Amino acid sequence: MTSLRSTFCFLIFCTCLIISISSLSHQWSKKNHVALFIFGDSLFDAGNNNYLKNAAGRANFWPYGETFFNYPTGRFSDAEYLKLPLISPYLQPGDYQFMDGVNFASGGAGALVETYQGMVIDLKTQLNYFKNVEKQLRQKLGESETKTLLSRAIYLFSIGTNDYLEPSTKNSSLLQFFSREEYVGMVIGNLTTVIKEIYKIGGRKFGFLSLLALGSIPFVRAREQNSPSGLMEEVTALAELHNKALYNELKELQRELPGFKYSNFDFYTSASERIEHPSKYGFVEGKVACCGTGPYRGMGNCGGMDATKEYELCENPSEYLFFDGGHPTEKFHNQLAKLMWSGSPKVTSPCNLKALLEG
Repeated sequence: MTSLRSTFCFLIFCTCLIISISSLSHQWSKKNHVALFIFGDSLFDAGNNNYLKNAAGRANFWPYGETFFNYPTGRFSDAEYLKLPLISPYLQPGDYQFMDGVNFASGGAGALVETYQGMVIDLKTQLNYFKNVEKQLRQKLGESETKTLLSRAIYLFSIGTNDYLEPSTKNSSLLQFFSREEYVGMVIGNLTTVIKEIYKIGGRKFGFLSLLALGSIPFVRAREQNSPSGLMEEVTALAELHNKALYNELKELQRELPGFKYSNFDFYTSASERIEHPSKYGFVEGKVACCGTGPYRGMGNCGGMDATKEYELCENPSEYLFFDGGHPTEKFHNQLAKLMWSGSPKVTSPCNLKALLEG
């Protein structure tokens, strides 16, 4: 194993998944301006966890940020494709107008308050922050322009992974008191409450990521190999139930809420195809991470910020699907971003983000 001193980084969903929104004007305009409000976990976190005292996870250390900023910023992502201004994390100090949107996501966050409680910005708190932003927009723009901005904005969500991984890997008693279906119902129920609250405020266009097969990520594979317990099957089953429940709930919301529109990206299928057949999509390795320790390089913290100070690092991240134990590489996300933006109904239903934006 070697100490990590290399110049590798990876691109996560916060910006990459909205690659083609670069066609939007980033100057405020009543006619064509589209703001982006981002909710969720580490796949979207742009640095909010930097400002939490006991954060569940951060990316404000090397090599995160190297390929775009040349220094770590706390983002789990770079933004080399967007022509939009970088969407600022809500907790970042500064005088922001929020007319381009804002990022509320927090690494480790879940839809349930109990998920990494006290160490993340849970989804309910992210909603409260959004309500604060809405008030500021009304003071700045007035009622009419704020209503227009909020109705044309896109609200992106990546949430749920930590609600299933955190209690499963820590043998939490919470899962023991509920059936799989009941537990998933609580996660989807909390998400639905947030969606309806945003809708009441004026939101109409929503983008969602389903969950990938959680048992396929290097972190879970490594845990299972070190201590076989059926973890891979358990968390994958939870992810499948979550995706089915989310699909049904979004269809119901579309029937229930006039003007509600959404794009739901099938992350599960797209990721599974690449994990099982990496060479078909230009990869060499689909199951082992580029950076980490132990089986599948799924253990340890890529960056040396935990007890593991030394670990292995691959020579070419673009050959790998996963950069570390839980996050995909830049190349992997580039492919997913294109599917999410302009993919067919087989992977983005009932429409892709481009159609959602134009609708």
